[in-house]
Amino acid sequence: QVHLVESGGGPVQAGGSLRLACTISGYTAYSRGCLAWFLQVPGKERERVATVFTGSPPPFYADSVKGRFTLSQDNAWQTLFLQMNSLKPEDTAMYYCVADSSRLGCSANPEYWGQGTQVIVSS
Repeated sequence: QVHLVESGGGPVQAGGSLRLACTISGYTAYSRGCLAWFLQVPGKERERVATVFTGSPPPFYADSVKGRFTLSQDNAWQTLFLQMNSLKPEDTAMYYCVADSSRLGCSANPEYWGQGTQVIVSS
C-alpha cells in the first residue's frame, strides 16, 4: 500500500518561498512510474503542478509555475520536494502529492494521493 504524507504548507506573503515535502512509503520506483504535485482550489478542477518521472524523461511543470517551482526527490524515491519561490496569491490552494505506477497516470487520475497541505499566499 502506497502512503503519501505532505508537509511544509502554511501562510506566506507574496514573493516569499515555501518548500513542500512528501514522505513516501510503499512505492516502488517503477521503471515507467511518476510522482507529482497537484493543486486544488475549492470550486475548481484540480490542476497538475509538476511531475517527475522515473527513468530519463524530463520533469513536467505547468506554465503557471515554470521558473518559480522546482521538483526534487531523493535517490530512494522516498521523499519528494516542491520548492516554491516567488509565490503569488493565485498559488493559494491545497497541494497534494500523488504517485502512479505509469507515467501517464500522473497527468490525469493518479492512483495514490496524500491528504494535502494548504498553502496560503497573502498579498
